[in-house]
Amino acid sequence: MLIKDVMKKPIVVYEDDNLCDVIKLFREKKISGAPVLNKEGKLVGIISESDIIKTIITHDEDLNLILPSPLDLIELPLKTALKIEEFMEDLKKALKTKVKDVMTKNVIVAKPEMTVNDAAKLMVEHKIKRLPVVDDEGNLVGIITRGDLIEALI
Repeated sequence: MLIKDVMKKPIVVYEDDNLCDVIKLFREKKISGAPVLNKEGKLVGIISESDIIKTIITHDEDLNLILPSPLDLIELPLKTALKIEEFMEDLKKALKTKVKDVMTKNVIVAKPEMTVNDAAKLMVEHKIKRLPVVDDEGNLVGIITRGDLIEALI
């Protein structure tokens, strides 16, 4: 069976979209990743929920709560409130980040004439969950996911 027989029409995002819009699209369409196109409509990357999560993660210093001193008990609510405020500011900034700044740029692609078996091998070998499908000119013509491969077996 060939990829062109099981690939789906891709839902795409653009490199200048911000992460907030991408998150909304992912939730609305119930997807976890999408090919990224430039203004000319050419494939320039791929973005996944993992890329987004890596962008919005913040690292908090550990608060020492083992036998706190009386001063620590007084400062703790203030420190916590400041940390939450700082986190919210960081989150707002992260959601304005452009797709091009967090996407995977070296995209592994498939061709429509490849077999489903070849696509499965590529996914396993590169530990990826989706493959954009491009024609000989590099135009995006579809996408195939692990779910599509499993569906093809039925």
